[in-house]
Amino acid sequence: MVRASCDARRHFRRTRLLDSATVPRRIGLFGGTFDPPHVGHLVTAVNVRHALRLDVVVLMVANVPWQKERSRQITPAEDRFALVTAAVADVEGLVAGRTEIDRGGASYTADTLRRLADEYVDAELFTVVGDDAAAGFTTWDRYEEVAQRSSLVVVDRPGESVELPPEFEWLRVEVPHLEVSSTDLRARFSDGRPLDYLITEPVLEMIRERELYGAPR
Repeated sequence: MVRASCDARRHFRRTRLLDSATVPRRIGLFGGTFDPPHVGHLVTAVNVRHALRLDVVVLMVANVPWQKERSRQITPAEDRFALVTAAVADVEGLVAGRTEIDRGGASYTADTLRRLADEYVDAELFTVVGDDAAAGFTTWDRYEEVAQRSSLVVVDRPGESVELPPEFEWLRVEVPHLEVSSTDLRARFSDGRPLDYLITEPVLEMIRERELYGAPR
């Protein structure tokens, strides 16, 4: 069982996840690198929350994304968490999660679900993934445990339906298709192309404040 530090527990309880009088019973886990978070992430989280009537969707910031760490340099986790916090600050039902950062090391969804299950006994958990990630679900570490601990949610693009591992039951949620990628956004910071309407203003301000992605103050 993963044990969080006292500081991690205090932080987790300071998030808006527990600001309401009732403890959430339907929790969506939307994990990612969020390097940086953009409007596509927010549109996905908001639409999944509405479609499945979730109390909250946690945008869980990966500490070390083991599937990406060898492909490129990853922005420090604390910076990415600050960006996600800025992105969801005024969005009802969305919160930033740092459980994987506080745990340290490589980030695995199975460990995070176990922690959420310990923290919110009897809550129903939903793991939210994009269609590409869903198609490769059986490559995940302890994917069977992920399927056992949560309902699997795949985000579909309108008019498209990816083939999924048939041995698991999937909930499909269709969201508006936005051609936005964190890779393209990082490139835009480098070459000076417009970022208007692709990243929210609070996130842009945080990026400039921290001088990330080559952004000037």
